[in-house]
Amino acid sequence: MKIRGFISAALLSCILAACSNSGGDSGVLSHSVYICKPEATDGSSSLTFPGVVKENENVSLGFKTAGQIKRIFVKEGDHVRTGQLLAELDAEDYKLGVEALQIQYDQVSQEVDRARRLFENKSMSQNDYDKAVAGLKQLGVQLQANKNKLAYTRLYAPTSGIVESVGYSAAEMVDAGTPVFTLMTAGGMEVTCDIPATAYGERERFSSFSCSSPYLGDEQVPLRLIGIIPKANSSQLYRMNLTFAGNQAKSVTAGMNVEVTIGMADNGDSGLLIPSSALFTKDEKEYVWIMKNDSTVSAQPVVTEGRLRGGMVKVTEGLSPTDNVVRAGVSMLTAGEKVRVIEKPSKTNVGGLL
Repeated sequence: MKIRGFISAALLSCILAACSNSGGDSGVLSHSVYICKPEATDGSSSLTFPGVVKENENVSLGFKTAGQIKRIFVKEGDHVRTGQLLAELDAEDYKLGVEALQIQYDQVSQEVDRARRLFENKSMSQNDYDKAVAGLKQLGVQLQANKNKLAYTRLYAPTSGIVESVGYSAAEMVDAGTPVFTLMTAGGMEVTCDIPATAYGERERFSSFSCSSPYLGDEQVPLRLIGIIPKANSSQLYRMNLTFAGNQAKSVTAGMNVEVTIGMADNGDSGLLIPSSALFTKDEKEYVWIMKNDSTVSAQPVVTEGRLRGGMVKVTEGLSPTDNVVRAGVSMLTAGEKVRVIEKPSKTNVGGLL
């Protein structure tokens, strides 16, 4: 009985102590957090957006004359250089046409030479001599046209690039101008990137451009702005087209996803930088948690300029450099909650994300 009474008294004391503690604190110690101080910055900054690498130009190639394909020398995916032979037609009929006109031209040429001697001896009128010369010129034009058609039976690459598609095979008939190959020009990659209206409105501050990708390692490939289409698409985004400045990274290929970084010139507007992980959204507004002197947190509305490179966000309104901002674990907190600050990441919390 004495032992039971002793245990009951001890439990009662613990309950009373707990009640006394809860009545003295405004919050309950429930979560451990990391905090940071906002970093002051000048008006210069950078913005990042997703982009896609695409070929600068696709060229459709076809024969300039009709005929039956005799041989194709390349296949899809082949790299070709300027002037490389891609395919040829059966040229036998064209060769015969050239030979026939060449024989006729040579014969008429001899007749014109005799006519010239007669004309010089005044044994032929000027009119007859002019007709003979004109006939020779007409045959010369026809002969050259047939020679051109014979040359057109061989299709060459007009520029260096990669064969993207081959539409026909040997023995098939093609008309003049029918696309047989699609050539993706080499060294002509571009990057397309869609930017929101807020960034489009700041386009006068765009000062530099580059892109990166996990496939490129830590390399930042410089870009040059081609232009921005001044019309928003259905998602209210503006298409920005860029090309590679200088030497293009060898591992860059069409279709690759990249991250486009836009350097923003100083506009004289200072701000504060905080990790993007510190932000949370409520009722379509952005907030951060501020830890007060009594270790409780309160939601502070902020105005941001946009995501910056390195996972940082520029805050233009709502914070001061002395604020203690919760930088991780924001989704688990509630207003008025009392938190404990973790000074250093533990070994089991790599990166300090919890």
